[in-house]
Amino acid sequence: MFGIYIHIPFCVKKCKYCDFNSFNMNLNEKKIYLEDLKKEIEMYSSDYKNKKIDTIFFGGGTPSILTSKEIEDLMRILKEKFNFSKEVEITMECNPGTIDREKLQTMKINGINRLSIGLQAVQNSHLKYIGRIHTYEEFEKNFKEARTIGFDNINIDLMFDLPNQTEDDWKESLKKVVKLNPEHISAYSLILEEGTELFEMYNREEFSLMDENKDIDMYEYTINYLRENGYNQYEISNYAKKDKECKHNIIYWKCENYIGLGAGASGYLGKERYTNEMNLSDYHKKIYNNQKPIMSIEMLSEEEMIEEKVFMNLRMNEGINRKEFKEKFGIDFYEKYKNKIDTLKERNLLTIDDISIKLTQKGREISNNVFLEILS
Repeated sequence: MFGIYIHIPFCVKKCKYCDFNSFNMNLNEKKIYLEDLKKEIEMYSSDYKNKKIDTIFFGGGTPSILTSKEIEDLMRILKEKFNFSKEVEITMECNPGTIDREKLQTMKINGINRLSIGLQAVQNSHLKYIGRIHTYEEFEKNFKEARTIGFDNINIDLMFDLPNQTEDDWKESLKKVVKLNPEHISAYSLILEEGTELFEMYNREEFSLMDENKDIDMYEYTINYLRENGYNQYEISNYAKKDKECKHNIIYWKCENYIGLGAGASGYLGKERYTNEMNLSDYHKKIYNNQKPIMSIEMLSEEEMIEEKVFMNLRMNEGINRKEFKEKFGIDFYEKYKNKIDTLKERNLLTIDDISIKLTQKGREISNNVFLEILS
């Protein structure tokens, strides 16, 4: 598969936990940025005009902050400049409070066929505490509007281990969301990132977090509850109904190629991983001078590609396909890491058969530690 990621860095207000490249919206900056983005699309289209595009993902920031006209314009130029596959998946990240019926209709008419709606929690007190701009009721209204317009592939984002969140709060969030019957649920444990407002609040001891054992209990409950309700866990934090896995994210986890467009976006093409300028002014200057707005390029060695594939493939429940790994790198994955894999298997953290090597449920609970043990 081959994908395109498009970064829209503007927000109504930055959430307290967010460390993504995003800024409070300025109308003039947004206008300039979108013109720059169209020029960047053109720069890449000549190299990839005949490449079948399987997925497009509008991330942010808050892509749904764009107006209907802006969404229409971006989709038009993408269709003109790239060759979409028949089953192309086009996802728009949406925040409640920035979408309405008209905007949803524009998305649908212009080919956006998957929505990823950031909810995070169903309790308004938690939403307010972490800096969300919406209530649960606004989210539910937006979700139901999307259904009436015809969206039949919707993801809902949820977070557990939020400040002051109880286990019952989390169970209520899962129950309410499952009742809405979305096709996909992403359920993440909160990670406090340095430089965010929530990180500073934690350092000031304004709240405490659950201990590790309770965090694991909530994770196990999530997997079991969602499985009972028809959602298959296919990646550490992602659950889907049959055939509704996110194709775009699978490109990342399988280390396949994608173009990254926009300020701070990353792309992966051939053996090169690149990152665009994050600052809007620096991004604009390079586009203005007819340069790709790349800040840095990393040429991956084969060893780095192997390590990345191990790390990313093991995030998925299907794990590392041994035949595919050998075809790509000319080596047997098990033989390369035999001693470490055998040790992890004895500790019930990995399973091995002739087809694949996978994390067990216990392994997924401490996945980062497993990855480090294999790759150290």
